[in-house]
Amino acid sequence: MTVDLGNFHIRTRVIFGLGGVSALGQTAVETGAYRYLLVADPALQSLGIVDAAKKSLSEAGLQGETFLDVEPEPFLDGADGAAALGRSIEAQLVIGLGGGSAMDTAKAAAVLITNEGSAEDYIGLGKVETPGVATIMVPTTAGTGAEVTFTAVFTNRQTRAKGGINSPHLFPDVALLDPELTVSLPPDVTAATGMDALTHAVESVTSRSATVFTEALALAAVRLIGQNLRRAVYHGTDLQARENMLLGSLLGGLALADAGVGAAHALAYPLGGLYRIPHGLANAMLIPHVMEFNLPAAERSFGLIAQSMGEPVEGLSTRLAAAYAVDAVTSLCRDIGIPSDLSAIGVPRADMDTMIQSALKVTRPVENNPRHLGESEARWIYEQAFGGE
Repeated sequence: MTVDLGNFHIRTRVIFGLGGVSALGQTAVETGAYRYLLVADPALQSLGIVDAAKKSLSEAGLQGETFLDVEPEPFLDGADGAAALGRSIEAQLVIGLGGGSAMDTAKAAAVLITNEGSAEDYIGLGKVETPGVATIMVPTTAGTGAEVTFTAVFTNRQTRAKGGINSPHLFPDVALLDPELTVSLPPDVTAATGMDALTHAVESVTSRSATVFTEALALAAVRLIGQNLRRAVYHGTDLQARENMLLGSLLGGLALADAGVGAAHALAYPLGGLYRIPHGLANAMLIPHVMEFNLPAAERSFGLIAQSMGEPVEGLSTRLAAAYAVDAVTSLCRDIGIPSDLSAIGVPRADMDTMIQSALKVTRPVENNPRHLGESEARWIYEQAFGGE
């Protein structure tokens, strides 16, 4: 598979550095807003991170309210609730503080403040007609890359189907990245979110929509994550490892915003929607098997991934180099404690047919995958993720 020259657009201003959250207030002032809605992961309140953000905003002269009703794998009605609060205070700025769930809720709330209807009305591509209010995203995990993407993913509480609001109007205005905010992540969350970021990078490299720009960004992300994820998991206070992971997540997010993702994401959606499995963990458990499946259709890309992960591929054939990429990702998952059997995390094998049908409805990642993904192919990948029995 060749890589197109293509086009590339960076729509978000990126501010990156240790202690950067202290600049939140001044950054907010620069948007021209004076009333804000802060959408934050509730777990951050006990850590003092929410108060630190509010202090910075207050000292800069801004007033606002905080929305903490953010659930993991968020439901559509959470975005509606955040938007309702934002409208009630006439917010001119929405700030997302936390992981992907908080940032997706914030991005959706920002456009729902200025567009009629509910979040459910905008699931799909290009349905948001009017720009939202200004947005600043402050990630506290190194995983989703949501601070620089145009997508917000939600679960329908009634149907348990996952879907995304996809619109250029969702690109955040500012991404404020402070590696210190990720130090408090426990090892298991660090592992799962880190593999989420790696999955974004890997699938951006192998994407049918990849360009020379997205490939360069994604391979840089692979290198940073491959070299630092183990350290971040087992030595969480290592700021250099945390900084490199957050940078890798950012670069992966920039790549996927243009290149898109593939089969791992399509197959992960039912795990989150039906069984509330965290998205990062679902991706982590699927990506080694998706890579093994995709290998014949993406040998060149996998060879580059192996090289970026530091594997000894010089002088090897394209096929052998590609196999090293699969082995490297599989070993990384094992080393950081990613489970190897979906049954062990509460996914019933008996529901596989339902999972397959749900996954194949996630058409954009399915069509973007380098190898055709149909019912039998999806079943094979899920079977491997259930331990290959």
